[in-house]
Amino acid sequence: MPVKFEKTDLEGVTLCVPDVFRDARGFFMETYHAARYMDGGVRAVFVQDNRSCSGRGVLRGLHFQLHKPQAKLVSCIRGEIYDVAVDIRRGSPSFGKWAGAMLSETNCHQLFIPGGFAHGFCVLSEVAEIFYKCSEFYDPRDDRGLRWNDPTLGIGWPISEPVLSAKDSVQPFFSDMAEDQLPKYVG
Repeated sequence: MPVKFEKTDLEGVTLCVPDVFRDARGFFMETYHAARYMDGGVRAVFVQDNRSCSGRGVLRGLHFQLHKPQAKLVSCIRGEIYDVAVDIRRGSPSFGKWAGAMLSETNCHQLFIPGGFAHGFCVLSEVAEIFYKCSEFYDPRDDRGLRWNDPTLGIGWPISEPVLSAKDSVQPFFSDMAEDQLPKYVG
């Protein structure tokens, strides 16, 4: 079953478009095949799967782990989200740049985000369920974040007044992050 891998403007951030076989009964698709995804540039060994459910207008992010960066393969299995990756790797040619993609239960697209990027999404449907694979285990001591609406980043979120967690509403601005609080680019 082929998968189309579409590169974004950020090195390593890839939109994965799997073949979906639809008929009167519904649909079938492979959500992950290690050899095919490796051939397509998704070079991560996944160790943890996560699932979240959120209501319309919820924005989660921008999150990252500093010392144990997590690569993520993100899918929206119910509803629709706008998914965002921000390159926060010191020394990267695309440092401070972002890429976004619409992920939905209808388009079945996935976004691969390498380690060293901040990640966030906002919910555009009444409810959205997100399923994502991670290359590192979650470590609450290594958990970091950035302000979702940082003007330095200029992310084009499709919502203006999101529902945020208390933690996400007070994350630091990207421009205020000390160099040792951001991952380093290993090119």
